[in-house]
Amino acid sequence: MNTLPSLARLAFAAATCALLGGCVIAGDVRPFPAMAPVQPIMPPQAPPSAGAIYAAGPGLQLYGDRRARDVGDLLTINLVESTAATTSATTGISKNSDIEMASPTILGLPVTYNGQELLKNTAKGERSFDGKGQSAQSNRLQGSVTVTVIQRLPNGNLVVQGQKQLRLNQGDELVQIQGIVRAADIATDNSIPSSKVADARIAYGGRGAVAQSNAMGWFGRFFNSALSPY
Repeated sequence: MNTLPSLARLAFAAATCALLGGCVIAGDVRPFPAMAPVQPIMPPQAPPSAGAIYAAGPGLQLYGDRRARDVGDLLTINLVESTAATTSATTGISKNSDIEMASPTILGLPVTYNGQELLKNTAKGERSFDGKGQSAQSNRLQGSVTVTVIQRLPNGNLVVQGQKQLRLNQGDELVQIQGIVRAADIATDNSIPSSKVADARIAYGGRGAVAQSNAMGWFGRFFNSALSPY
């Protein structure tokens, strides 16, 4: 029984699966998991005394606006993210060594053979290393996402999370944001910039033909990974 054709078919099937798997995950984004309820550390409060005018509980609102303040309310977050980073490094090392040992003499005469000194030695060594590296990256994200208040903390801060999924003719797009906002930072139009979101977790990505065209192929990823011997 000839096993070479079977091995060849098996290798071809494995390569095809890897290629298809690379096409599926190319450009895909992994959204963050849902935020767990925040458990703040608050100082103990004194129990209300009987007969007092004010008692512990939700605050009394004589007037209010349409800004988010309770669980289930909606809030619009304006994405104004912009980052830029540049890194460069240059390293140069060189070393030169030169050793010369004079020929010793025996009874005042050098040790020679056919007129050549046998014990006279010289050694030279040179080595150098030059390394350069440079990296530049910039990101910019603009838009808006409406999120939902999932928790109201005792100090008035709001835990929010939400996402926007767009299905276009060339693929799917996902924008997700989670974090904690301060009620005082919410504008009168019930919006807040993303720069004022604490513990912000923002995910943006897509899947489709456009995302795959910007992704490196599985063969290129192999030669740029730690598994490549070159």
